[in-house]
Amino acid sequence: MSVEENKGITRRMYEEVHNKGNLAVLDEVTATSFIDHNLPPGLPPGVDGVKQLFARFHTAFPDFHVTVEDMIAEGDKVVSRLTMGGTHKGEFMGVPPTGKQINVEVIDVLRIAGSKAVERWGIFDQLGLLQQLGVIPTPGEAGV
Repeated sequence: MSVEENKGITRRMYEEVHNKGNLAVLDEVTATSFIDHNLPPGLPPGVDGVKQLFARFHTAFPDFHVTVEDMIAEGDKVVSRLTMGGTHKGEFMGVPPTGKQINVEVIDVLRIAGSKAVERWGIFDQLGLLQQLGVIPTPGEAGV
């Protein structure tokens, strides 16, 4: 597959799964052996865990959306710099709804093989998310 085809698969995942909440698309764009190297503890491995994770995000942030800021591809890997946002209207990570807006930076790396995502590595600003929800004070608050 070309890097442009790999980027297209990646963009489809962000648009359909993340922005539209269509979790069934994961079955189309990921291999049955898909590995997400960064799933939170307590979730099942593979696509089932990813579906549960995004179901939680969409419940907690009904207007959840991802903006692709940059996308770079080489060989079988696609690296994306994303902004993830939404309004906290449901329980998330044990935090009751705050009504606050979040805007969190994310870096994703997907490996594509045979027109399917087979592996994912990712980093997102969990500290920033918790600070925006008011769970953890930001520097300068509460004497920090």
